[in-house]
Amino acid sequence: MRKNFGQKTWLYPMPVLIVGTYDENGVPNAMNASWGGIYDTNLVMVCLADDHKTTENIKKTEAFTLSFATVDTVAPCDYVGIVSANDEPNKFAKASFHATKSEFVNAPLIDELKMTVECKLLKFNEDGICIGEIVNISADEEILDENGKIDAKKLNPIIYDSVTHAYWSFGEKVGKAFSDGKSIR
Repeated sequence: MRKNFGQKTWLYPMPVLIVGTYDENGVPNAMNASWGGIYDTNLVMVCLADDHKTTENIKKTEAFTLSFATVDTVAPCDYVGIVSANDEPNKFAKASFHATKSEFVNAPLIDELKMTVECKLLKFNEDGICIGEIVNISADEEILDENGKIDAKKLNPIIYDSVTHAYWSFGEKVGKAFSDGKSIR
């Protein structure tokens, strides 16, 4: 038997994305945005309200980064989601984050977060959807496998559970995409 919950914003898994931006003075900012993901082949999207400092920064610089929160960065990644840069201008530093400027866009790579999607702003929809074009993906060598590809287990990303408002670790590999289904004929 199933239980109906009605209309909810529940979807699994939801990556915990940290949006990195610079303000007009080159000061880095970070914001936790769990409502985001792939929009199209080379595009990403993230939901951002107009009153966020991050939104203002993206509109001014036309660039942002999306980094994956990880098991070992839960506290600082949660902090940048519950504290506004409009109220705490030093929130990036208080989170103990350090920035390296992206080679590809005018936005920071957050040194403590090991995988980053670097984006240029394509557009903001009237409903707060920020759409960015992926111009590069960078990853720290420590999360690469022996073939030079990103190893999800080494990255150790977290996911957001919107039902219980909890963060969960990624888990174990259970299959191979575009392959396991071939066994069904």
